[in-house]
Amino acid sequence: MVKGSLGTGIMAMPLAFKNGGLIFGSIGTVLICTIYAHSVHLLVGTSQKLCKKTQIPVLDYAGTAHKAFDTGPPRIRPLAKYVSVFIDWMLVIDSILSICLYIVFIAQSVQDVIYNQQGLDWDTRIYILLLLIPIIVIIQVRELKQLVPFTAVANMLIIASLGVSLYFIFSKPISLTGKNMWPQWTTIPTFVSTVLFAIAGIKTVLPIENKMKHPIDFLRPAGVMQSALGLLTMLYGVTGFFGYTQYGEDTKGSVTLNLPSDSGWAETTRLLSAIGILVSLGFTLYIPMEIIWPRLEQKIPLKWHNLGQITIRSALAISMVGFALVAPKVESFIGLLGSFGTAILSVLLPVTVDLLYRWPNDFGRFRWKLVKDIILILFGLFVLIVGTYFGILDIVAIY
Repeated sequence: MVKGSLGTGIMAMPLAFKNGGLIFGSIGTVLICTIYAHSVHLLVGTSQKLCKKTQIPVLDYAGTAHKAFDTGPPRIRPLAKYVSVFIDWMLVIDSILSICLYIVFIAQSVQDVIYNQQGLDWDTRIYILLLLIPIIVIIQVRELKQLVPFTAVANMLIIASLGVSLYFIFSKPISLTGKNMWPQWTTIPTFVSTVLFAIAGIKTVLPIENKMKHPIDFLRPAGVMQSALGLLTMLYGVTGFFGYTQYGEDTKGSVTLNLPSDSGWAETTRLLSAIGILVSLGFTLYIPMEIIWPRLEQKIPLKWHNLGQITIRSALAISMVGFALVAPKVESFIGLLGSFGTAILSVLLPVTVDLLYRWPNDFGRFRWKLVKDIILILFGLFVLIVGTYFGILDIVAIY
């Protein structure tokens, strides 16, 4: 559950505070993480209730939405067959764009280290191309249980690199002088999108809950979800607040890129974070392949299944590297991913699923749950529309 959210997003938290300011950013980070945690609770809780209602052992994200629409108000039931397909491909697109971001992050980290140590001034795109073969090899791992050791190594490396980054952040005096306390109106959407991108791991929530020996432990007080997201909220807030106070307006898309170039520890940290993200790519690709492969499996003869998997995974790697070559900057991905993919998958759809399941009379006293769901939907639409607009403007400004 931690690995589902812990990645390059936490390294981008100082950038979020740069856009949100220290006071607004601190309050906003806790609020957004709470909204995300509530969305996860709605999605998993509704999935469990629909499993009991429909006598189905487990439901994935698309299956949960399909059943919510199919058992909801009569007028929206015909949409059930379309919503599951929409969610599946949203999950695929969001995961693939995330991997593109990771590829750019890895390439920029390696580029910085080699330039600092050897003075080799190669373009970022060359390093992206050099990553193609390692990526093809790593993403061939297929089973979730086989991916666990990779995610464990990735967690350790990322946490270690985060620890070293925090050491450098606190190694110099922290000063609030000249730092933004509040955002400008135009930077609020970017702040919200960045925090949402950082915390969100909605794609892995139901696969994890479905694989648990005791799924009831996922939502119980101090259970899997609350423990994981509570830890992440604390880590994200500390990293964002103090990262921005240390580096100010020079804050980059990843805090590791702000570390000093004349320190062996800093260079090691860049490499550790890059390796940690690299070995976790198979985990990130797990959900897309769980969606893509069943649609192709029956069309491929049994004896060619293994070769088919290798070919599809290799083709995806080539496509993702190609897309990363087009936009080789971390900042250009973060806001757009948070506002587009994350707003839809992590806020709008979980809340909609809960609303449809409860319709028309299960909203509590004074129908407060309906009011709450409507407010969350309006928040999700704000992030989706305004955040995507400013995210596209940022990309245009960069390129």
